Order: sequence, then structure tokens, then C-alpha cells
Amino acid sequence: MHERLMTQSHASRSPTKPGFEKPLLVCFSHLRWDFVWQRPQHLLSRAAKHYNVLFVEEPIFKPGIKPHMDVTSRPQGVKVAVPILPEGLLPEDILAEQHDLVETLIGREAHGARVFWYYTPMAMAFSSDFECDLCVYDNMDELSLFRGASQKLLDLETALFSRCDLVFTGGMSLYEAKKSRHRSVHGFPSSIDFGHFSQARSIEKDPGDQAHIPHPRLGFFGVVDERMDVNLLADVAELRPGWQFVMIGPVVKIDPATLPQRPNIHWLGGKHYSELPHYLSGWDVGFMNFALNEATKFISPTKTPEFLAAGVPVVSTPITDVVRPYGEKGLVEIARTAEEVVAKVETILTRPKEAWLAKVDRHLAQGSWDKTWSAMHRLMLDATGDTTSDRSAASLPIYATTPAE
Repeated sequence: MHERLMTQSHASRSPTKPGFEKPLLVCFSHLRWDFVWQRPQHLLSRAAKHYNVLFVEEPIFKPGIKPHMDVTSRPQGVKVAVPILPEGLLPEDILAEQHDLVETLIGREAHGARVFWYYTPMAMAFSSDFECDLCVYDNMDELSLFRGASQKLLDLETALFSRCDLVFTGGMSLYEAKKSRHRSVHGFPSSIDFGHFSQARSIEKDPGDQAHIPHPRLGFFGVVDERMDVNLLADVAELRPGWQFVMIGPVVKIDPATLPQRPNIHWLGGKHYSELPHYLSGWDVGFMNFALNEATKFISPTKTPEFLAAGVPVVSTPITDVVRPYGEKGLVEIARTAEEVVAKVETILTRPKEAWLAKVDRHLAQGSWDKTWSAMHRLMLDATGDTTSDRSAASLPIYATTPAE
């Protein structure tokens, strides 16, 4: 690994000064910008109002090509940089190529104000010697517990904790697990783009691949991986063959052949973020059939408030950051077994919706991705000692718990 050049304290200069062009924010991510629209996209599209955002993805390998960085723009004001590398490189050569490509793109020394924003500690292996004025670790998941995680990831996360100035966590259970590892850890659970998902409440026409599916419909959207309890899905589908299960999302890290196949389970694949309200509008119940395993121990599902904003009642397995506060407040029904899921769904299908929806809206009114980013930005300004910048966009209160708590 390259040694880090310590030429100055990385939180010594303000990343925002009036009269200058926007500072650079470089995000190192294990997720691709054009994959599922989730936390990184919500936050960094808002960060683009204050920073020139460069989103650095993991490499793509192609045969017989010369290493280069593919940089493209997105409508949200973000530039996406993808290292394109030849197949067959040794692991140490892959890191060296990434290092050189990033250095060519941004330079090793920070000639202007810049922020490094990490989603993956693995990027420390090639970026630790680059200068930045502020380093942020947005720890959205406990990656070390995901399938295929290595000891190297744990070691690099320790190095990242040593380097960074701020740590944000994607949920409150993750905050509790990480708060002792750094002097400045702040919990920012999944928030909500209410205007987008609330469209589902007034949409009446089904998408073509859903229109033929009878009611009642139970729906899921998100990445289909080891965090999904596919056995629970199969068991509930068998107990209630008249219920239809609409499953939306890309399948990753698991064999699609292992997914349960039944006449009442419909795997519709991935959909664009803009399409989701159209599908949710036709669902009677949201089904968050998360497995209870190491990979879900600290998750804070973004889809929880998204279901609620769409006006879709939810049954979820007992994920900690769903139970608290959504289950405890009566906003989401919690069930562990197939029999419990059936009972909870039957309750939802027969109860009046108005009182529940009013309670949901009171809760969701307290939080948004705009407020989350504003609170994060305020912490970033404070960390750099910025007292001169226009702080109007960062004047909202800091949310250290789930919205409405």
C-alpha cells in the first residue's frame, strides 16, 4: 500500500469559502451510481449543490485494453469515474493502476479545497496517500458481515477510522456498534424522498408487466441477495396460494436458480427509480422478508419509509432498525414466521387505512433527505472551522436518530 503523505492536517482548511468555485468532493464507492438508487445517490445529488462531486466506482475489466478512466456526467450534477482495466492483472497491479488513474484525475496534493467521502474502506488501499481537507466515512452498512468480506476490509476500515474526521452511520444500531471507534460518530438512518414515493397514492394505472397479476398483491423492491429470506417467501406463498408476490430488484451474489418459483411469485427484475411509484401504487401490502443473519444485523432499510410514503402498509421481519421505531410506533407490522406473516397481512387487509396513514404522515413529516444532507453538511462545515460560508442550507437541526424520534 502507498504511504500517506502528511503535508498538512486534513481538516485544517475550510471546504467552502465565498467567492471561490465549489470545492471538490471525491466519493469512493463499492456501489455503482447507475445501480439501485439509494443512500449514496440521494445524498450526493444534494451535495452537488455545494460541491463538484466526483463519484469513483470500482474497476471494470475488459480484454486487451489500455488502463484509462471513463468519466461521464449525470443529470444530478455528479461526474462518475470508472477505472477501465485490462483483464488478468494481479491484485497489487489493480491497486497500482487505480492509484495512478485517480492521481491523474485529481492530483495527489490538494491544490484547492477538497473532501474525500468513503463508502468502502477498500478504497483506502489506493487512496491513502492523497491529500484532502476533510475526510468523511458514510458507513451505510456493516460490510464486514456481508458474504465474501475479507480480513483486509476490516484492517482498511481501521485505517479509515484513523484518517477520517467524521463518521456517519446508516442506522442507529450501526451507530451503537461504531460510536466508540471514533471521536465524531453521528447516526443518520434512512430518510425519505416523500414527494417521489407519495405519487403512488394517486397513480391508478398498472405497469404492463404487473397489470395481469391479481390481487391481493404483496410487493418487495430492492436488491435481491443474501439478505432476503427466500424460504420465508416460499412458505408464505405456499400458505396463501391466492396471494400474489411481486418481487422487484436485481439479483446479486446469489444464484437466481435458487429463488423460489411458484405460480404466485413474480420476479420482475430491476426497475428504474422513477418507475417504483407506479408499481407500489398497485400493491396491497409491502413485504420486507429480510433474513435474520449477519448481513442484516445492522441494516436500516431505505425502503421502510419509502413504502410508508407510498401509502403501502408493511410487514417486516424483526430487523432492529425497523422494530425501532417503526414497529414500536405501530407504523409497520413485525412478523418472524410464515404463520405470523399471514396473520399480520390478514389484519392489514381488513383494517381501515385512514388512521394508520395519518400516523404515518405525521412521522414522515419530520424527516427528509434534504434535512439529512443539511445536517451532515453542517457537521462538515463545523469540522473545518468554517464560520464564513453561507450556512443557510445547513441551518436545520442535526438528526442523530430516526426522523420523528
